[in-house]
This record gives sequence, C-alpha cells and structure tokens, in this order.
Amino acid sequence: MSAKIKQLEDILRPVVEGLGYEYWGIEFRARGHESLLRLFIDDVEKGIGIEDCEKVSRQVSSVMDVEDPIQSEYTLEVSSPGMDRPLFELAQYQAFVGHKVQIRLRMAFEGRRKFQGLLNGIEGDDVIVVVDDHEFLLPFDSIDKANIVPVFE
Repeated sequence: MSAKIKQLEDILRPVVEGLGYEYWGIEFRARGHESLLRLFIDDVEKGIGIEDCEKVSRQVSSVMDVEDPIQSEYTLEVSSPGMDRPLFELAQYQAFVGHKVQIRLRMAFEGRRKFQGLLNGIEGDDVIVVVDDHEFLLPFDSIDKANIVPVFE
C-alpha cells in the first residue's frame, strides 16, 4: 500500500464508518490536473443507493477540504463495490473464497501478470487461485488489482 493510499485511508475510513457504512476501499489515480479518488462503501444488509453515496460524498468532501491531503484538483467518486467488486484486504479475499476472481500483479509471477480463476483460499500472506487446474500462491503484496468476476446464470 502506497503512503498516499494509507494517508487517505486513515482519513476516510473513520468518516465512512462514522456514518454507519462499511469502508470497502479506495483507488487513487494521480494524473496531474485530472486526479481521481474513488471511494467504495458497502452496507451488507441494505445495499448502497445513490442517496448513500451522496451522503458520504458530502461528508468526505468536507473532511478532505479541512485535511487537504491531495494538493492538486481531483474528482471524488463514491460508489458501492458492485458485482465486480474490487478486493483490497486479505479479509475480503477470505470472504469470497469459492468465487471467480481476476487478479493483476505488479510484476510477473511464473511468467505472467494476469490470473483469472477460482479463489481457493488464503495461506499466510498468499492468495490461492486455481487457473486451469493449476494452483497458484500469489503473494498478497504483489497484487496490483483484484476483482470478483460476476457469474450470470
């Protein structure tokens, strides 16, 4: 986790949880004058609606104005994780064991960076993914991005 992501998480997690929502994670893309801060919130019992996103967005905007952790202009997006929810923490991976996932690594592992398969579990700090009957233990720290792959039946 980058220092900037950690700083933003330390500011935003208490705001989200203080409003009664689950803090799911954040993505921050610094692109000069077009930076993007995407905040994911969840409510397992009721789900997330546009009103929830608006409520959190207003509160987060106020806190960000005071704390000012991003020096340039940025766009704030507040969203539910959705069906293709991103995974940010090991506990989230554990909660979705048995689901299909798509994982992109920062650097190649066994000659590849992209893996799509069945999330089979967690072993220490490794994420276990089965791709084409081959089990991979992917170091959590090397994962750049991971999402649940929705299955429609």
